[in-house]
Amino acid sequence: MGFSADLRSKCAASWDLEKRHPFVLGIGDGTLPLDTFRYFMRQDYVYLIEFSRAIAIAAAKAASIDDMGWFARLLHETLNTEMSLHVSFCAEFGITEQELESTSPSPTTLAYTRHLTGTAFSGGVEEIAAAILPCSWGYSEIGKMLEDRGLPTDSPLYARWIEMYASDEFADLAAWLRDFVDRTASSASEDNLRRMEEAFVSSSRYEYMFWDAAYLKEAWPV
Repeated sequence: MGFSADLRSKCAASWDLEKRHPFVLGIGDGTLPLDTFRYFMRQDYVYLIEFSRAIAIAAAKAASIDDMGWFARLLHETLNTEMSLHVSFCAEFGITEQELESTSPSPTTLAYTRHLTGTAFSGGVEEIAAAILPCSWGYSEIGKMLEDRGLPTDSPLYARWIEMYASDEFADLAAWLRDFVDRTASSASEDNLRRMEEAFVSSSRYEYMFWDAAYLKEAWPV
């Protein structure tokens, strides 16, 4: 079992909670209120911008051209494919690009993205990879889980969302990122392994919190 699998095992409780969260289940069966999904999409738009910054820094810090290329591919998939889906979805909900761009981060979104970009600026590429892995890997697992249960026939927008994250292309990127974490961990110092674990655990916790914040439509108290 590789280092990424060890990390996944240590965070099994929070990952299992994600898969049972009513927000995730509501997408799967088409019962999630559209207003709740709109909130999620606007916050996820903010999140993906900062997630992309972290990937871009990882590409710059990567040691080999091949690894730089894979991080560049992940950046393209996130910044263009995923972002395009967000923009097209939001247009169907009546949310304009201007409204997306003016969205302020919720407390959870701000905390999670600060964790990602802070790790990216201060850590090595292996630590960045560990920090962004729970998002890529987790969404791939959730997408495939929901697809296996059957797409919601009366909610085509949710079905499209599931299909994107259940795609082989998305799974391939997550698999490469896991492999990169395993490769770099094999020669990492004990201190770097500790930092990689801390980054992965924190991101896993934030992943659950992000679903929960969207479900509750979290807002600043003042």
